[in-house]
Amino acid sequence: MEDLVESILDYIRADYTDYAIMINGEWGSGKTYFWNHKIKPKIEAMQVNGKKLTAVYMSLYGISNLEEISKKIFIETTQLMDKNLKKYMDASGVANIPEYAKTGLDMANFFGVTQNGDRLDYGQFFSTDDKVLCFDDLERANVDVIDILGYINNFVEHDHIKTIIICNEKELSTKLKNSNLEMKTFIATYLLDKENKLNIKTDKPMVERIRDTIEYVFDKANDYERIKEKLIGETFEYAPEFNYIINGLLMRYENYPDLIRFLRENTNLITATFNKSGTRNLRILKHALNNFKKIYDMVAKSYPNTNNRILQTMLIFTIAISFEIKAGKITKDKFVNINSNEEYKSILVSSRVFMDNRQFYIKEFDNNYYYNFKAEYRFFKFIEKYIRTRIFDMKVFKENMEVIRNTIDTSQLPGYKRLLTEEYWKIPDDQFDGVIEETLNDVKNGSIELIQIVKLFAYFIYFIKKDLIRYDLRTIKSVFFNGMNIASLTSSYCDNVEEELSQVAVEDDIAFEMQEVLIHFNEINLQLKDKMYREKAEEIFKCIPMKMEQFYDKFDKECMNVPIFKYYDSFQMFQRISCASNEDMVTIKEKLADRAKRFANEIEPEMPNIKKLKQIMDDYIDGKMPSIKIVLLQDFSNELGNIIEIYKQAQKVKILEGEEINEVETVEE
Repeated sequence: MEDLVESILDYIRADYTDYAIMINGEWGSGKTYFWNHKIKPKIEAMQVNGKKLTAVYMSLYGISNLEEISKKIFIETTQLMDKNLKKYMDASGVANIPEYAKTGLDMANFFGVTQNGDRLDYGQFFSTDDKVLCFDDLERANVDVIDILGYINNFVEHDHIKTIIICNEKELSTKLKNSNLEMKTFIATYLLDKENKLNIKTDKPMVERIRDTIEYVFDKANDYERIKEKLIGETFEYAPEFNYIINGLLMRYENYPDLIRFLRENTNLITATFNKSGTRNLRILKHALNNFKKIYDMVAKSYPNTNNRILQTMLIFTIAISFEIKAGKITKDKFVNINSNEEYKSILVSSRVFMDNRQFYIKEFDNNYYYNFKAEYRFFKFIEKYIRTRIFDMKVFKENMEVIRNTIDTSQLPGYKRLLTEEYWKIPDDQFDGVIEETLNDVKNGSIELIQIVKLFAYFIYFIKKDLIRYDLRTIKSVFFNGMNIASLTSSYCDNVEEELSQVAVEDDIAFEMQEVLIHFNEINLQLKDKMYREKAEEIFKCIPMKMEQFYDKFDKECMNVPIFKYYDSFQMFQRISCASNEDMVTIKEKLADRAKRFANEIEPEMPNIKKLKQIMDDYIDGKMPSIKIVLLQDFSNELGNIIEIYKQAQKVKILEGEEINEVETVEE
């Protein structure tokens, strides 16, 4: 790094130059930090030909015309000539005018510079004979790069001003190729058509022909290379010294003694995790450390005795998840469906024990960032959610921390949880038989959630085939079947079966044994679903007629696409509706009509009960003298008839679609 600094300073010291130099490096790699802390101080400590030099820095980010560059140079140079402003800046310890002040003031009037009321040409007013110009973010300007380089060339070639350009040439190349791509494609297609080359048969694909034409007609890359060759004398590749820069990043936490001590003690972890990210983006690391400050503060405040190993793992996870999401390596929702460390480890155990590649990314993430770092708890939902959404969820935070506090010693976990969340080979031999026996007892007693019993069965088949346990398959299957029956009395319906079971791979040689258990589970799970909806129907419909606001709220949120009428007695339903106010009868009718139009297929299973409800209404109305209530019930019955027709039409469509699918399959066969 010092060699690079000296090479740049040699250029500044040279008596005569008619070229600029370029510092090239990736976004976020610390180029601007390098300028501010390594180059600029040394330039401003120099004297050339008896003059003290001033380094003038300008970011071209968002610049939309060349006049803005002149204005920026004018502001940066003139501020050092104005005595009053300089006195104020010295007293305030400020080296540069803040950007918001520059944009919020008419700088020409501020300095008393006018030009007879005409528009000011800033280029006429700045002095640069003792200045070193630094232009940053060349690739982020909204002006044509060729025009900017031509503009800078005036300083370099005619005024011989020492000029440094900082950029990311990789992104610059992409920008040159992709600018005005739609217009270029249109013109290239037009030219190919005019030359009768659009429809001719050739081995070269159309996309490639259009691309070649674009490069031939709009070869901006070559224009850039030509002007760069003329303007840039030397290009220096910036390869940062990360230890130095990371130490600089940590200095911002000097006012937080506990945090800075922890970060400095774990600098190697920070550096290692950064390197494992495969990027050179220090900007993401800076944001990650800032996020970790919030996490560290919350843990220290609410759970001050948290194990140091857990804090280290939180640091790794915060940096890792930041890079994975913000560097665009994954979509934000990759971890959304993992809600706990237990689920995370279940996926890892399944992928390693059964060689399951369906969760390849999670396994690679773990192997990469936690390689040679042993930690039982290494997924933190509250951190993942904070990085992904910018919301620090206190409820999830407390849930995670309570689990950590209660389960940090895995030997204290129930046996079945150790099997599901810990690779079995990590269980000592003298403990393994005990874990198996404890798990079997929990299964026999039905004290494990139903879906977890299914997962455990896959492991027991595996252990039997590996001769790790001395049970025959028939005995184990009987134990698990009976355990599932008992567990069904206390278990809840599982509505994400596929997602849950995806955490456990099922190899081909155990798939047959799993079939019976899966069939039995599905039968019980459907019974639990019916039980859940019966309870929900009772809870919701008992709000009619006395608690209508609660009914409307619950019905809208929970029942619009659920066949809830299937689970409630039709006669009781009629009694409740008929006791409701006239206004509520109309509202319920309209809700049912709207619901049928939107979710006909989903709520089709309730059609028999809807038919019964209509028949009960018709029997009640029959022979009665008209009244408002009777008329409204008649309207309600008529609407139920319309709903039944909607159901029938939906069924016909499903039947026709099924026939079409069968016809296609027959043709393919």
